[in-house]
Amino acid sequence: MRILVVGAGAVGRSIATQLITHGHDVVIVDHDPDSIKVSLVPDADWILADACSPTQLEEAGARDADAIAAVTGDDKVNLVVSLLAKTEFGVPQVIARANHTANEWMYDESWGVDVLASTPRMLTTLVEEAVSVGEMVELLAIGSSSTSVYQIEVPRGSVIVGADPSAITMPDGLILAAIVSNGQPISPARVQEIAAGDELIIICGRNSDKTLAALEAMIS
Repeated sequence: MRILVVGAGAVGRSIATQLITHGHDVVIVDHDPDSIKVSLVPDADWILADACSPTQLEEAGARDADAIAAVTGDDKVNLVVSLLAKTEFGVPQVIARANHTANEWMYDESWGVDVLASTPRMLTTLVEEAVSVGEMVELLAIGSSSTSVYQIEVPRGSVIVGADPSAITMPDGLILAAIVSNGQPISPARVQEIAAGDELIIICGRNSDKTLAALEAMIS
């Protein structure tokens, strides 16, 4: 896949490096000449351009991109790039970084965002995963489909410990997508019984707080 990474800071360079490792064709775009550090990611194509300009974004290859990741340190820039990518060039997948949680509400399909990447939210999730047992933790919000992915760890003494996943009645609107056991994701159909410490991966629509709370209460 050909992927444009807008933002040549530490985050953008790290993402570009990983994408290249996975075999993708990566272009790094930044408007600041001081940020163009080709030696740090030599296998990427580097372009000095203002991605907020439709003309310059097109010249950077937006029209032929399979995905664009807008990951600058400026939320305004990331939103403008996302909107241009989706509305002007029809980029199939647009991933945008939110630097401030107060701005996350704007990162949806109306701004062309398919996937929100929130640094504060990711850090919060990591902390919550480390300390939360029997409590819901949001892992991912998918903007274009209004879908969220949650994780909950089964605590010791839970009523579902030892239960067959197929026998668990999920609250309406929630889908048990996978069970992570000993660090490995497994299809629920292949799990004979749930063990304490297993993590349930739940897919649901947005505004599912009540049904998620119901599942949390049932598991606890």
